[in-house]
Amino acid sequence: MQYAYDAYVTAVSFDSAGKAVFALGDGSVRFEGGEAVTAHDGAILAAAPHPSGQGLITGGDDGRLVWSQASGALEIASQPGRWIDAVASSAASGLIAFAAGRDVHVRDVADAAFSRSFIHEKSVADLAFEPKGRRLAAATYGGAWLWYARIEAQKPAKLAWAGSHVACVWSPDGKFLISAMQENQLHGWRVADEKNMRMGGYPAKPKSLAFLNKGSLMATSGANGVVVWPFAGATGPMGKQAAEIGYDEAAMVVRVAGTPALNWVAAGLDDGRVWTCDLAGQKITPLKAEKGGPVTALAITPDARRVAWGCEDGAAGVAEVA
Repeated sequence: MQYAYDAYVTAVSFDSAGKAVFALGDGSVRFEGGEAVTAHDGAILAAAPHPSGQGLITGGDDGRLVWSQASGALEIASQPGRWIDAVASSAASGLIAFAAGRDVHVRDVADAAFSRSFIHEKSVADLAFEPKGRRLAAATYGGAWLWYARIEAQKPAKLAWAGSHVACVWSPDGKFLISAMQENQLHGWRVADEKNMRMGGYPAKPKSLAFLNKGSLMATSGANGVVVWPFAGATGPMGKQAAEIGYDEAAMVVRVAGTPALNWVAAGLDDGRVWTCDLAGQKITPLKAEKGGPVTALAITPDARRVAWGCEDGAAGVAEVA
C-alpha cells in the first residue's frame, strides 16, 4: 500500500494489531485503515507508541502531548508556549515521558494524578526507557542523565561524554546505553561501571539506532549501508569491528528499524528507497524501489512480516515482507 500525504512524515509505528500509524508534520495522525485525526495545531515533532499498543502518543510545537486513536484524540498534557520534541513510552511500566527544553515530564497511563518532573542543565534531545520501564535516559549536551522514572526527589546518574548527544537507545538487557552524537559517531556506556565506548568511523551522522536478535546486534544509519555492531558478551562492542550490510555508493542509509528477537533489519535511504534484510542470509529484499524524498520514518513488526515507512515529501507505505 502506498500513500501520498501533504506533509513531512515525522514518525511511524505499528500498533498491537500490526497496523501502521503515521504522525505527520501538519499535526495529523493517519491510520492504515484510512482514518485521520487532527492531533495538533501545528507540526508533530516526536511520537511513540501508546503503552497499551493502541494508537500513538505525539508531541507538537503547540506544546501539547496527545494520544491519538482512530476514534479521536485525547490531550494528556500541555506545556503552553513550548515545543514537545522528545517522547518515549514503556509498555512494561505503563509510563510516558516527554521533554520540553530542559524539562522532562513523566505520566502514568493507569493513574491520571501521577506526575514527575526532572530538570536538566541543557535541553534534552531524546528520551528512552530501559527495558523494564523503571529508568529513563535523557540525551543532552555532555552525555546522558539517568532517572528512576517514578521517584520524585533524586539525583540522576550522569553518564558523561563531551559533546551534544541527540538520540539514545538501551540494549534489551539494560546493560548498555548508546547515544548518537552531533558528530559522525556514536558513544556508549556500560551502565554498571560507566565504562565508555567510542564507536566511530561513520561518513555521516548516525541518527537512527535499533537493537535486534535479542540484543546481540545493533543496527545504525549513517553510512552507505546499514552498520551492524556486535553486542554479545559482557563487553558489548568494545574491541570489535562493525559490519556493513547493503552497501550502495549512490545513497546513504538514514533510518533503520530492527526486530527485537529476530535477525531482520529494515533500512530507509536518503533517496527514498526502502529495503529489508535477514542478516542470517544477508539477502536484500527491496520494498520501495522508486526514488523520492529521504526516508524520515521507518518501522518493522516484531515478526518481520510488515514494514512501514514515511518520507520527507509525504510519500508513505506499508509492505508485506513474507
